Amino acid sequence: MMSLARLLLVMIGLFVLPLGAHAVWWAMRDDVAANYRQADWSSARLLSPPAETPQAIVAVYAARVGRWRGIFAHHTWVVVKEAGADRYTRYDKVGWGSPVRTNGWAPDGRWFGNAPRLIVLIEGEAAQRLIPQIQAAVASYPYRVSGDYNAWPGPNSNTFVAHVMRSVPELSAALPPTALGKNWQPFRDIVGLTPSRTGVQISLGGYAGLSVGWIEGIEVDLLGLVAGIDIRRPAIKIPGWGRIGMEPIVW
Repeated sequence: MMSLARLLLVMIGLFVLPLGAHAVWWAMRDDVAANYRQADWSSARLLSPPAETPQAIVAVYAARVGRWRGIFAHHTWVVVKEAGADRYTRYDKVGWGSPVRTNGWAPDGRWFGNAPRLIVLIEGEAAQRLIPQIQAAVASYPYRVSGDYNAWPGPNSNTFVAHVMRSVPELSAALPPTALGKNWQPFRDIVGLTPSRTGVQISLGGYAGLSVGWIEGIEVDLLGLVAGIDIRRPAIKIPGWGRIGMEPIVW
């Protein structure tokens, strides 16, 4: 049986050292915006103009958050466009103003100057079938009014997107391990299914937890920091750095 000293060393190796190394690397960057107003929020040009994209689109994006919080966290959001629509619709959960924001920023916009990366992309008839389910999930999010947002451990922006993915498991993807708050669940729901419904998740109010699923892999959550492995698409997941290895499947 593992002694307390060995367990402490394992925790330091899995959580503290990677996060510390990423903090040093982050501090050495010279392109981190000092504040909200100085940051670049423009489109990263990942999506084609709607006029050039007649088919339906469903996408999920993630980008590092601003300032020192970018050391360990991503912000995620959902984008949809129905077939023939002349614009994209973006859904975010934020901690200021209207908590569930529609079209607050460019659909593929930078977040505090940090370029987003694609987590999910579904096009055509498959996307068109999912859009009503996504819209229903957005409308049914239970933590959508002022005062419901809690940056740590949740519910926050990533809890919102995890809710959408849990409501629409056909999205068949996992949020980045650095999507702080994605594993948050109220204490009444300690044990449940992972968002993809391919495994089991244990969440102690976002302070600690464990997820084991075919899509999510194996993740150990401690104070919102995630360490784990992905067997389906071989990769390791470590605090700060996120996923290292094969990229997750993007449709």
